[in-house]
Amino acid sequence: MSRRVVITGVGAVSALGVGAKALWDGLCAGTCGIAAPTLFDASGFPTKLAGEVKAPDAPPASFSAKDYVPKSYRKAVKVMARDTDLAVAAAKLAIEDAGLITRGSLDGAAGQTTYPGERVGCQIGAGLINAETDELSAALATATNESGQFEYWRWGTIATEKHPAGVGGMNNLQPLWMLKYLPNMLACHVTIIHGCEGPSNTITCAEASVLLSVGEGMRVIQRDAADVCFSGGAESKTNLMGTLRWTLLKHLTPCEANADPASLVKPYDPASKGTILGEGGGMFVIEEASKAAARGAKPYCELAGFGASHSPPPGYEAIRTRSRLSSDEKPHDGIVYAIEAALGDAKVNPSEIDAIVPYASGIAHVDANEAAALRQVFGSRLKDIPLITVVPNTGAAVAGVGGLQLAAGAMAVREQRLPARIHAGSCPSDMQADPVSARAASLRCVLVVTSALGGQNAALVLKKV
Repeated sequence: MSRRVVITGVGAVSALGVGAKALWDGLCAGTCGIAAPTLFDASGFPTKLAGEVKAPDAPPASFSAKDYVPKSYRKAVKVMARDTDLAVAAAKLAIEDAGLITRGSLDGAAGQTTYPGERVGCQIGAGLINAETDELSAALATATNESGQFEYWRWGTIATEKHPAGVGGMNNLQPLWMLKYLPNMLACHVTIIHGCEGPSNTITCAEASVLLSVGEGMRVIQRDAADVCFSGGAESKTNLMGTLRWTLLKHLTPCEANADPASLVKPYDPASKGTILGEGGGMFVIEEASKAAARGAKPYCELAGFGASHSPPPGYEAIRTRSRLSSDEKPHDGIVYAIEAALGDAKVNPSEIDAIVPYASGIAHVDANEAAALRQVFGSRLKDIPLITVVPNTGAAVAGVGGLQLAAGAMAVREQRLPARIHAGSCPSDMQADPVSARAASLRCVLVVTSALGGQNAALVLKKV
């Protein structure tokens, strides 16, 4: 495919602040945005810290999409979940950064958009949006019996032979409840606000979601189905349901509210007890290179290569043994395939990669697979390649984490600078994950890679323009 694709706008929201500059400045300063959460009470959980998005000069609870949508659209904010708030805000920031004029930025005023709507696509990564417990409480209370046990017949309204009249606990949900929690609502609101009438999609592949959505946006532009796409994603796990699920998965490191947040996430440390949840993500304006140049845009970098794959899920070894299937496939092979596909697509060799932005989650077995994959691709040279890590600073934003990784990688290429790293654990001798200050660097090609809980993997190669 001959059409080249560049990143011209970056919008990021994270525990380091709102905007790509806040993320970059925080990373370069070695700042950790993890703190005691204010959006929910974490006192009953073993992990009592989280990475909440901080609104400018205001508490996290005050962050709202209403500050990032046209005045005519503010009523719709009532049916936006936190994840959608984050995506809508990040999209607005990316559009402003790229210097685009969209239907949303015109806000009803007369004017010409930069691109016609049919040439604007939207591919957004999303996660499992967690319901707000206060919205569910009244409905669930109505659907419980005298002993406090939930009963399905009390939830519905359809009469049965055994129960002539349903109690209708679900009637206590707001009428548009479902429209708030569907994962495609992130892309839905962004496309409506900004008039994206080209190819649109939602990708729900956990941590790999953003890189997969950006990769799809690349392909949409390369095959001439659009000239520009909004791609990226966001998720919020800093809530009761998200924390409960990840606690049950045993992926979180136990900590008290007064713990030093910078000492908690320890990528590639075999003794690491887990990660810290966060929220946030990144949205990107990606454009066909000649179109971007014609309007005077200054790209961050070129999206030169994309690769995706799938790894065996947990328990696959036992399934394979029982079914007598023979294979030499290893748990990290899927990550290797994604990286190799991205390198091949970019027509670069492993020796040409100047920095890597990995997931680096702090979850020991996840990091072990990622490290094994990087060793297989880069061999002994891995020890000489600097890593850019974001989760120790922001917490793990799950479906949004790739957005923070890609934002950090794109800004590193543009600034020709490596941000600082924070790490309070033990690092492998053949990986540059140890603490270090920000420093200048010559960055021609940067690899961004992540794996996901469900086995999805994605990788992007960024090139200096």
